[in-house]
Amino acid sequence: MLSMFGQHLGGLTSLFFIISISSSVSSQGGPHLQSDVRDGSSASSFFFYQRAEYPRDCLEVLSQCSSSSVDGVYVIKPDGYIEPFEVYCNNSLGDGGWTVIQRRHDASINFNRSWEEYENGFGFLSQEFWLGNEKISYITNQKKYQLRMDLTTASGLSFFVTYETFRISDRFSHYKLISTGEYTGEADAYFQWCPTNKIFNDCKCEGSCADPSCTVSCSDTPTCICPDGFLMDGNKCISREDCSCYIQEADGGQGIVLAEGDEYVNPSCTKRCSCNSDLLSCDDTYQCSPNGNCEERQGLLQCYCNAGYTGDGVQCDRATASDCQAFIGESSNSIQLIQPAGWTDEPFQVTCDVIDGGGWLVFQRRVDSSLSFYRYWNEYREGFGSVDGNFWLGNDKLAALTSQGEYELRIEFDSKSGQHYYAKYSSFSVGDVDTNFRLSVSGYDSSSTVGYDAMNNHNGREFTTRDRDNDAYGYNCASYGTSYQSAWWFNHCYHCDLNAPYSGVSYTIYWYNFPCSNYNIQSTEMKIRPRS
Repeated sequence: MLSMFGQHLGGLTSLFFIISISSSVSSQGGPHLQSDVRDGSSASSFFFYQRAEYPRDCLEVLSQCSSSSVDGVYVIKPDGYIEPFEVYCNNSLGDGGWTVIQRRHDASINFNRSWEEYENGFGFLSQEFWLGNEKISYITNQKKYQLRMDLTTASGLSFFVTYETFRISDRFSHYKLISTGEYTGEADAYFQWCPTNKIFNDCKCEGSCADPSCTVSCSDTPTCICPDGFLMDGNKCISREDCSCYIQEADGGQGIVLAEGDEYVNPSCTKRCSCNSDLLSCDDTYQCSPNGNCEERQGLLQCYCNAGYTGDGVQCDRATASDCQAFIGESSNSIQLIQPAGWTDEPFQVTCDVIDGGGWLVFQRRVDSSLSFYRYWNEYREGFGSVDGNFWLGNDKLAALTSQGEYELRIEFDSKSGQHYYAKYSSFSVGDVDTNFRLSVSGYDSSSTVGYDAMNNHNGREFTTRDRDNDAYGYNCASYGTSYQSAWWFNHCYHCDLNAPYSGVSYTIYWYNFPCSNYNIQSTEMKIRPRS
């Protein structure tokens, strides 16, 4: 009933309305647990003649029968109402004759009801109840009535207030409050009255349209707050649906309010909405890239790029990682596009190998004699061949890669008889062109199956090609007759040369003390990865 006045009271254990035709109401009797309507002979009727056997309100109940002077349930029939109905009469308050229209004292009845329930009434006359707007309308339109509200605080203090006149209209006017007349009472000195659309509570979670999220907090000092489903808009409470950035179809149809600067993507990732400057804008063309997926990550649902791609999920481009470490977790070898730190030219393709935990970048491969490795300085500097076949990645690229951090080296061997071997080193790097791509290799792993550390003899050596002699020998090891014809970090033309030609039993791909024979190598593959 208080919402009819746009006000709320705090700290009450019970709230009562009393309606009377008397313009002078006794203050005796203290607090009460009901609301009453009382008739008076001095008031005029607005409806047709009433049959005498039915009293029109509780005041007539009291006047027609002296045995009706006790509080209780009685039958009345207001002017024009089709059927008689029961009401609770309070006859112990003052001179009696009060028709109770509402009672609340223990929260045993839910008052969050529909329009139809408030129209017809609900609850139990001897407990908590609402008489019904239709019945109250007929009662209060018979003559002049007075309203009395009895209130009791949680601490047990009781007060009452009165309004000189009280009348509500019929259903066609939506039971509009016509008049409350002059107010008298002392409740204002003891109660805090809340503005329209606010309630009195000691716990709150009060957000706003600009920031709908909130955290529940409670205190010993209750205050006026927005009820559930309402948000602050300036100094007043409004329904969430009235916020300018409200999305009705979100959250399973319950609707959400976007905070300023926030975005919302629907579950199928076909619509994206944002709230900016208190305005909602939605994009119905939102769609994930073929290289992306609609999923939730860290509580945020939207389009995301798949592994190996970068972008906003709508546009996904192949990732340009700095080496193959970014692709650890792949289930098979793959060709990837990378760009080492400091590499200013275009990104380039490499083969990423998943052997031994993955993350290996292949920079040399020889599987047959179809590609000659007897090349010039600039060819070895830039690289040649195909990353999915016989190739040399390029010394400039190797220098850029190994300058990013500490790398380890792994060399794979297949013998001419079909056995597989490997050699592993914990440290590998190649200097830049100013050092003639000087080799640094160490940390031979004793678990290597190749059986001998042949690279140690070449540690610290510069790279030599047929047209650039940087070895320590008296002649160019890269072009010494037809025996070598390759390129390598030569020292004295021996120990290992994995770029040597396929040329018969001797003077071919070479690793000193290789199992069975130094020349027993059919194919090789050299690869690096960041050292863990």
